[in-house]
Amino acid sequence: MVAHPTGKTSPGLCGIQTALLSLGFEMPSKSLVLLALFSLLAACSSDAPKPVASATPPPTAAPVIKAPVELGPLPAYQRQLSGNLLGVPAGAEVEMALLVIDSRARPQKLLASAKQRGTGQPLPFQLRFAAEAFPAGSRVELRARASQSGQLILHLPAVQINQPTTQLLGNLEMIKAP
Repeated sequence: MVAHPTGKTSPGLCGIQTALLSLGFEMPSKSLVLLALFSLLAACSSDAPKPVASATPPPTAAPVIKAPVELGPLPAYQRQLSGNLLGVPAGAEVEMALLVIDSRARPQKLLASAKQRGTGQPLPFQLRFAAEAFPAGSRVELRARASQSGQLILHLPAVQINQPTTQLLGNLEMIKAP
């Protein structure tokens, strides 16, 4: 057993020392143990290379949602809803969705969606969807909402779409959100 300065003995340490000595290992000196410990700490604490600052700061502005561009000719398998949203203020983010709705007025499936940024003028939209994805006999609605600075400000009363055909919906008025 090893005696400590406080007068207590440590049988565990003594057992380790005895086991190592019986296997033919000699106990390394304290300086060798400290050297190994400091080498290990020095290797683990090396600094990773610091990233070089770029000349231009990363963009912090929110991504710009552009007005719809002319999408080109309509493929045979697609249909399109189009029209204008009225009352959308400049800078407001508008999200539109064509949804399958269940009997409790809850959305069940997304058929098409689009995002745009309001201009303060009537906002034209084109929303394309696959005709074969349109469920026969189900309730399908066009819904829209507008938000500004992350807060909901307007919504479109649900517009029921009865057939999977290309339709011009005309001017649709956005109303204040409850």
